[in-house]
Amino acid sequence: MKRIKLVLIGGGTGLSVLARGLKDYPIDITTIVTVADDGGSTGKIRSEMDIPAPGDIRNVISALSETESTLEQLFQYRFKENQVEGHSLGNLLIAALTNITDDFGHAVKELSKILNIRGRVIPSTNTSVRLNAVMEDGEIVYGESKIPKKNKKIQRVFLEPEDVEPMQEAVEALEEADLIVLGPGSLYTSVISNLCVKGISDALLSGDAPKLYVSNVMTQPGETNGYTVLDHVNAIHDHIGQRCINYAICGTQTYNKDVLERYRQENAEPVQCHTEVMEAQDIEVFTHPELIEISSENYVRHNTEVLAKMIYEIAMRETETIEFNRNKDSNE
Repeated sequence: MKRIKLVLIGGGTGLSVLARGLKDYPIDITTIVTVADDGGSTGKIRSEMDIPAPGDIRNVISALSETESTLEQLFQYRFKENQVEGHSLGNLLIAALTNITDDFGHAVKELSKILNIRGRVIPSTNTSVRLNAVMEDGEIVYGESKIPKKNKKIQRVFLEPEDVEPMQEAVEALEEADLIVLGPGSLYTSVISNLCVKGISDALLSGDAPKLYVSNVMTQPGETNGYTVLDHVNAIHDHIGQRCINYAICGTQTYNKDVLERYRQENAEPVQCHTEVMEAQDIEVFTHPELIEISSENYVRHNTEVLAKMIYEIAMRETETIEFNRNKDSNE
């Protein structure tokens, strides 16, 4: 039986958590990761070395590693002040390999081999880029880390330079995928930032694989205030210029007042999933009673095991449907 080819698109914590949940399933995982982050250690390294941002790449490599717990401690370790200026070891390793190979994409590939990760980690582009945003009032905000701080409604985001080329391996992975998963994670700065690489959007649309959007549980201050799940999906469609999302996974839980108050203080609220409205637009909605976990501190997050199982089952169903249709066509 052929292994299912799953492509995950995103960045930040969401992508690494999802990759961690899926890595033990009998599937081929390819992650396409944003490289537009310009904050913290990542921002310093990209500005000093003029390389794509390594931070999100580092987190996904760690999540897919066979020795994840030890490697995560090493990768996230930050040297104390007056040593290496607060850089994480993972970022420094990627930067060093980029210097050695003179190619960021090749450096990521080599580090993945060294660590024997379960899957592939591919930057969306091999070029150092800056993510900018046009706000609804016309203001242009330059730099990924500054976009949410404006706390304005985002009209669209774009990369600078705008004509960057995608990694060829990313294009091929999208064209050969059985299922493409977008999210969870920051809508504009983690998910859509990848789709701003034109070749990535083109490959996403040209392939036959169904597209699944995993919705965030809560809105993100300064980025998706007041957004429903459909608003998230529509933003993706607006940026690539075509409707393409077939499925969405979202939580439909209700939360107690302590949870709601905690998030209200952070200017966030639950992302509402209007199933009937979504399905009227041919987007099939999936949910699960245990999809969302609530911590003792009243923080909410996806249950990684439940989410991974849901995605695997959708992928299995889709692959069986594709194989059935192929066999049917060949017998006619």
